[in-house]
Amino acid sequence: MATSIVQFRIEEDLKNEATALYEKLGIDLSTAMRMFLKRSVSVNGIPFSMVLPKEEYSVSKALGFMKELNESAFKNGVDEMSLDDVNAEIASYRNERRARTGK
Repeated sequence: MATSIVQFRIEEDLKNEATALYEKLGIDLSTAMRMFLKRSVSVNGIPFSMVLPKEEYSVSKALGFMKELNESAFKNGVDEMSLDDVNAEIASYRNERRARTGK
C-alpha cells in the first residue's frame, strides 16, 4: 500500500511529553498518530468524547453552593456532625433499608 507523509506543527513540550508517554507504552509517536487516525475512521469521528458542559462553572458559583449547603446543614442541626457521625447515619439508614426490603 502506498504511504504519504503528514506534517503538522505542535509545541515542542507537547511533542516531548507525548513521545515520552508513548515510549513507555512501547510505541512511537508515528504509531500513536496512525492509531488515532485508524480509530477515527473506524468510529467515523473523533475517537473520544468531545462535549461542552451544559453550564459554565465558576469558583464563585461553587462557593455559593457551598454556602447554601452550610446554611441548610445549620438549619437542620447537622452542621457540627463529625465524619464518624455522618458514617454512622449512613450505616443506620442502610440497615433500616435492608430490614424493610430484605436486600
